[in-house]
Amino acid sequence: MSRTGPVTTRPRSIAELREVTQPPEVRGRRNAEHWTASLYLRNLSPYLTWVLLKTSISANGVTGLMILVGWSTAAALLIPGIWGALLAVVLGQLQMLVDCCDGEVARWRRTSSPAGVFLDKVGHYTTEALIPLAFGIRAAAYPLVFPEDFLWTTIAALLALVIVLNKALNDMVHVARANAGLTKLADTHGETAPRGGLIATLRKAARFLPFHRLYHSVELTLIAFAAAVVGLIAGQPLVDRVVLVVLLPLALLSVVGHFVAIMASRRVRS
Repeated sequence: MSRTGPVTTRPRSIAELREVTQPPEVRGRRNAEHWTASLYLRNLSPYLTWVLLKTSISANGVTGLMILVGWSTAAALLIPGIWGALLAVVLGQLQMLVDCCDGEVARWRRTSSPAGVFLDKVGHYTTEALIPLAFGIRAAAYPLVFPEDFLWTTIAALLALVIVLNKALNDMVHVARANAGLTKLADTHGETAPRGGLIATLRKAARFLPFHRLYHSVELTLIAFAAAVVGLIAGQPLVDRVVLVVLLPLALLSVVGHFVAIMASRRVRS
């Protein structure tokens, strides 16, 4: 659909809003779209975007709201018991919903900018670092006793570091290609898949046990909630501590596998 009106115009219908703000190149992104967005959030987000477009809030302002919701998600895990974990799950879903809306506001108003992309990165990086840190404090249990509880907070800090490093690898690829004067790669399987051999075989096997996908904010909050439920029977903070200890080596394996997959793909080839 061609748009010739000013950027201050409002959509006449949800269908028009969806057509402009959710084009195929957005809905079809392989890596940028979380499964919750593909499953149901993109069906809900136009209704929230409709409300936001009635206000003067900018797309970057919506991203700012997303960042605050993400930080609140981590803070919710500091509430002991199952209710804090449940609140984190709800806020984690809300963050992803608002994350859908900032881009939709930007596309409708035609105000997409590098600043918006940067703020989006800040939101996801900080949230996915703060959640494991909060989970580590949760695993240490209140009241904190030092130096004994340093073990759990240190494991959590290492987990946060590995998660952020794993996320940064994709951005490192974009920086490397830009510095080499290469074009931006399309977000498709053909561009990101290893070229063949053992790495490609292992990547296919990982689809059947996708533990490398556990470290997004949504999955982390679901894991924390599951641990809280099991903890009602098995006891806390034991369950949280077991989960934390399991997550760290799996995260290390994920970042190593991610690095090897990048080096074996077209992404870093001229």
